[in-house]
Amino acid sequence: MTPIVKTIEMPDGKTITLETGKLAKQADGAVMLRMGNTMLLATVCAAKDAVPGTDFMPLQVEYKEKFSAFGRFPGGFTKREGRASDYEILTCRLVDRALRPLFPDNFHAEVYVNIILFSADGVDMPDALAGLAASAALAVSDIPFNGPISEVRVARIDGQFVINPTFEQLEKADMDIMVGATYENIMMVEGEMSEVSERDLLEAMKAAHEAIKIQCKAQMELAEEVGSTVKREYCHEENDEDLRKAVHDACYEKAYAVAASGNTNKHARQDAFDAICEEFKAQYTEEELEEKAPLIDRYYHDVEKEAMRRCILDEGKRLDGRATTDIRPIWCEVDPLPGPHGSAIFTRGETQALATVTLGTKADEKIIDDVLTHGKERFLLHYNFPPFSTGEAKAQRGVGRREIGHGHLAWRALKGQIPADYPYVVRVMSDILESNGSSSMATVCAGTLALMDAGVKIKKPVSGIAMGLIKNPGEEKYAVLSDILGDEDHLGDMDFKVTGTKDGITATQMDIKVDGLSYDILEKALLQAKAGREYILGKLTECITEPRPDLKPHAPRIETMTIPKEFIGAVIGPGGKIIQGMQEETGAIITIEEEGNIGKVEIAGTNKKSIDDAIRMIKAIVAIPEVGEVYKGKIRSIMPYGAFVEFLPGKDGLLHISEIDWKRLETVEEAGLKEGDDIDVKLLDIDPKTGKFKLSHRVLIPKPEGYHERPERREKKRQ
Repeated sequence: MTPIVKTIEMPDGKTITLETGKLAKQADGAVMLRMGNTMLLATVCAAKDAVPGTDFMPLQVEYKEKFSAFGRFPGGFTKREGRASDYEILTCRLVDRALRPLFPDNFHAEVYVNIILFSADGVDMPDALAGLAASAALAVSDIPFNGPISEVRVARIDGQFVINPTFEQLEKADMDIMVGATYENIMMVEGEMSEVSERDLLEAMKAAHEAIKIQCKAQMELAEEVGSTVKREYCHEENDEDLRKAVHDACYEKAYAVAASGNTNKHARQDAFDAICEEFKAQYTEEELEEKAPLIDRYYHDVEKEAMRRCILDEGKRLDGRATTDIRPIWCEVDPLPGPHGSAIFTRGETQALATVTLGTKADEKIIDDVLTHGKERFLLHYNFPPFSTGEAKAQRGVGRREIGHGHLAWRALKGQIPADYPYVVRVMSDILESNGSSSMATVCAGTLALMDAGVKIKKPVSGIAMGLIKNPGEEKYAVLSDILGDEDHLGDMDFKVTGTKDGITATQMDIKVDGLSYDILEKALLQAKAGREYILGKLTECITEPRPDLKPHAPRIETMTIPKEFIGAVIGPGGKIIQGMQEETGAIITIEEEGNIGKVEIAGTNKKSIDDAIRMIKAIVAIPEVGEVYKGKIRSIMPYGAFVEFLPGKDGLLHISEIDWKRLETVEEAGLKEGDDIDVKLLDIDPKTGKFKLSHRVLIPKPEGYHERPERREKKRQ
């Protein structure tokens, strides 16, 4: 087919082009997106049929950045792109969460979306364009999809909302959120902010949606030009409507009774639900169940979902008996572990997080070497979700996308509360020991407690809460749920996580699974979340009111100092000889980094003496010798006419034999001096021509009674 190009003119003057029919033509859909010199190729392929027995949407989204896009070689020995970076995984998740709810419920064919960054200029941020590229590829394909969607980044800079800011602009922002939406509805929100209000967040979402509408309309027009508005036919589910009715008639009232029972034990409640289904199956033979069991399970899942939702909407009663605004019981503990530099347990209902804090030096910084992002990270947060936390009997494998995504949300929530000049590298690790509800929000709470237990001077404590929503299509009635259970997340219409301090929101993540969600409902959810956050924050500060005044005894001690830029080389020495010698002698770890016109020196040690000794030695190196000052020196060599003394690191002066003692010496050895001895000396003079230093020891010791200086010395001094 002849290539077709669609141009999108954005209100800020930026131009986005979508081109199809030129590249990757064997894919079901392929679009090359370009904005400036940033170019992304998105392709989509779908299997013709579903794998038998599949009852979910097997969607796989991949986002990959080629180092050649920015004219760079990949790092490592192989010099080629390897496994996905955290940044690429997080971008995949952003696209996946916006696309997944819009595939038809009964479409179960495997779908693979690949987005590749082929060109970049380091100005525009490509992750904000990935959702648009992926949706456009679906729009020009025949794959069933209830889109299009698009995603944009919104930043607030100097009080103004900027759509898809550049890297440089984003550095000045106090709000950074990514929003995904269809033409009609918001689908996904994720981002971080500097303690903003709920109303400010809503306004940012509205600004994003206006930009998304323009991009969605362009995709609709592109699909018309391509002729892809008619999608492929499929039949991925076989249904038995009589069996569906029989399951509903026999099981609904029983399932409703379990939903209304208020059982707070997740496993006991699920056993009760499962027993209803097993009782229904008991009427069939094993041969009949081979055919009917998968259908019964699917229909009973719908019954269970309906019962739970109706119980909430009609009676305001949730699965564990709580009202819609109730928070589950909370208990906290700090310092449960003696080994880490800080630790805490946060338990909310059946969700429990154990967080630890480790304090490190500059050598522990995380090096970031992505295609477009280079730098170092001094605050790390890692999240682990072992299978035993939900009672699953399976092996624990490597870190998955879920762990990276949940950990990133908690990292965003807390990182703004670490002082910019805090000298330590900080690592928070959260291990989820129980899970039924938001473990990422438990991580935020446990992380706050552990940081305060470690003595990290965080600006303010942060708490987090997960909100849910129940709203049936066509009904006005709805319920916003505070502190949702795992089942309420799975069977509900929204998962809305909000974190913040007492003064505002620091991070959020929202996934919406229902059409027609108004801003009024979103505002109610945000205000209800605020009340929940403040309640949880009160529980945290009851446990520990403020950061401990000092670090744990076994935590490293770090002092920082600045030196003139021209002295950096002197402190390091040739081949690192000076700095390595200081580290060996004191036991401290010394790092130096050039910042503008100064050198920032960081000294870390396990005790105060080692740090003080290192500071003294560094100050000595950068000190300018002053005539009349007294120094503690070390004899480096003995000559017939005197001794050479290193009175400052790298600075030697002559201690003439006549300046060693008041009495006359024939040899230096008469004074009992030898190489390596420490000796106090006074700087008498600096030769203006040669820069040589003249030292004296005798002026620092008492003059003997009756001492008379020889006439020739008196005459020399007079002259």
